[in-house]
Amino acid sequence: MSDFGFLNTHRTWEDWCGMLLGAMIVASPWFPVQDAAITGDQTVILNAVAIGLVVFGISQLEYVALQRWQEVTTILVGLWLIGSPYVLGYSGEGFLRIYHTGLGAVLVLLGMLQLWQDWDMTDQDMLRHGQ
Repeated sequence: MSDFGFLNTHRTWEDWCGMLLGAMIVASPWFPVQDAAITGDQTVILNAVAIGLVVFGISQLEYVALQRWQEVTTILVGLWLIGSPYVLGYSGEGFLRIYHTGLGAVLVLLGMLQLWQDWDMTDQDMLRHGQ
């Protein structure tokens, strides 16, 4: 019989994964396979940098002091990253749209996993995270 305890506990590697995702989102507008029109669009660049910094910062906060609002914010930011190509008008640009949609989906899944893991934890248990 297999043990699903691995998925039941919020682990610090999940927080490091969130920090890596944040860094990848910040760097995404400057990947070499980008269309030249995207690299000149300041709104798209500002959106990617802001989202990436928020994800990176929240993941650092989760690593230090775990709170439930951090997972909810990660889910909401991931949903915004999925929708931002359509809202900001760069849905016709193939790579960045696919990249942001994929990273947003990973963020939503990571946030949902962390929220599910922490759902029944007390505040004291959440404060001991990472120790």
